[in-house]
Amino acid sequence: MTDVIAHRGPDAEGAWIEGPAALGHRRLSIIDIAAGAQPMGDGEGRYEVVYNGEIYNHADLRPALEQAGRRYRTRCDTETILHSYAVHGRACVESFRGMFAFALWDRQTRTLFCARDRLGIKPFYYYWDGSTFVFGSEIKAVLEHPAVGVRFDRNLLAEHLAFGFSSDDRTLFGGVRKLMPGHTLTLGPAGEPQIRPYWDIPVPDRFDLRSEADWIEDCRERFETSVRQRLMADVPLGMFLSGGVDSGSVAAVIKSLTDQPVKTFSVGYAEAEYSELTYAAQVAREIGTDHREITVSGEQFFEALPQLVWHEDEPIVWPSSVALHFVSKLAREEVIVVLTGEGSDELFAGYGRYRFYLLNEKMAGPYGLLPTSMRRGIRRFVGTSPLLKAALRRKLQHTFLGRELGFESLYIDNFHGAFSPQEQALLLQAGERGGGPVYDSFIKHWRATEGKPTLSRLLYSDMKTYLVELLMKQDQMSMSASIESRVPFLDHSFVEFAAGVPDHMKLRKGVGKYIFKKVAEDLIPRDIIYRPKMGFPTPLRRWLREDFAAPAFAVLRKKDGLLSELLDRSMLDALIEGQSSGAIDATDRLWRLLNLQIWGEVFLQGRGPVAWEELAGQTVSAR
Repeated sequence: MTDVIAHRGPDAEGAWIEGPAALGHRRLSIIDIAAGAQPMGDGEGRYEVVYNGEIYNHADLRPALEQAGRRYRTRCDTETILHSYAVHGRACVESFRGMFAFALWDRQTRTLFCARDRLGIKPFYYYWDGSTFVFGSEIKAVLEHPAVGVRFDRNLLAEHLAFGFSSDDRTLFGGVRKLMPGHTLTLGPAGEPQIRPYWDIPVPDRFDLRSEADWIEDCRERFETSVRQRLMADVPLGMFLSGGVDSGSVAAVIKSLTDQPVKTFSVGYAEAEYSELTYAAQVAREIGTDHREITVSGEQFFEALPQLVWHEDEPIVWPSSVALHFVSKLAREEVIVVLTGEGSDELFAGYGRYRFYLLNEKMAGPYGLLPTSMRRGIRRFVGTSPLLKAALRRKLQHTFLGRELGFESLYIDNFHGAFSPQEQALLLQAGERGGGPVYDSFIKHWRATEGKPTLSRLLYSDMKTYLVELLMKQDQMSMSASIESRVPFLDHSFVEFAAGVPDHMKLRKGVGKYIFKKVAEDLIPRDIIYRPKMGFPTPLRRWLREDFAAPAFAVLRKKDGLLSELLDRSMLDALIEGQSSGAIDATDRLWRLLNLQIWGEVFLQGRGPVAWEELAGQTVSAR
């Protein structure tokens, strides 16, 4: 189990086995390199722990724990977990500030206590069959245990085709679940695992009356504190720089806090319109960092997919995961820890979809007064009329004119879904239709905040679903290169502050992240802050029309692949042919299917990170 995740901890390995309990660990040495080996005991023979992450305030917690009688033997934050649990029990997690997943064994009570950080920055997967409990930082480690079999949970197929991931605690592997963010799990000698929440993202009913200047100053101070805390390391540290406002601001704060050279790393593509390398280089020059960059070709992109699906355990949701792997490999040549700009868009409404939905919702009310038949005719015209140019048709189909007027259609289907429930009914073979609910898990979070301001509800729902998956990508792809990534925007105290920021300080005149952009004006050039958001696009649509994409279509059409069991072949062929000819844009849908097919080969067929050439059955163009 520990061997299969050696990439997460290449510096050391350890195991502790006693009676019914066995703990294993792979170490990426970052703090107290000499004395921080795991599994770690408390020195008194009662507790043993394995842990992944960083408790940034561990030094602040230490004096009170020592005053309570606990005796430290290291400078490591791992030991603070042991002593905090000894003093505070399950409530220990409430005092931790950082990212963490850990499992702690109590010899005396024969109880296992597990916890995951509030936002889900670090992963925790587990399996329980009523007698055997297995856990790990990656699913592949759990699958190594002889009690766990590899089987496809087809009940998740519908949600996967829509989102690319599961919004609840299930995974595509039957029986393997996620401990959700902000939850603990306790397993005693007789009984089921007891899972409890200890934190949730606040959704306020009303906002404090404060001046704009006061909000901005408070945001600036909290942001700088969060970045400062994440510089804790005994090893070289750097920054992933995208060229946008978020990562640029983090890099600028790092530069202001250290006299050492700040190393920054960027990734892009040869296709300039899809690459942010120029912007990243501009930010690096302005701040004065030691900057390196890497360019990923289309051939490299496709060739990496089987290995990266293996690293991610489930099908890759976003093409940007591939680029993240390559920039992590670049960074690993010089550093072991990086900071990233992840999370700002979900905190401060940076995505365009928030503005679009609010506008659609506003217009849907009066538009809904029109007769159903009239609205249906307009929707048909928007979707099929040759009188409209294709680009205009696509834009209108994202508005209330081209969609049903409910939340599912105007928001989830519109901005998150690849295959709508209607498309799935056509795509899937008869026996696979209706394979589980599509949007239920997402809508659960939307309904939980009923009566709250709409923008706050959107941000909450995305942070409980979409962001959790983004963070999994961030963790698995950086760890594929043995890099630890830290996300200062997702300090839970900063998240609580952001939740209390009023709507007009987040979204103003159609521009998102208003408050943070004001903070950034003192850190990076204005033209970087206010340039149009690219969102790290990948030239996948273009690449799927190049000759080197032929193996991808060969993989999709494999007669013995997972898709052959699930899909109507004629519908699959129509998507491929439409994409190849340019008649339709099926990029997102084909990406979703390609990764599902590769996942079937890698895990269900047991082939592991098979070579792309072997998987496709033909030679891929050389780099």
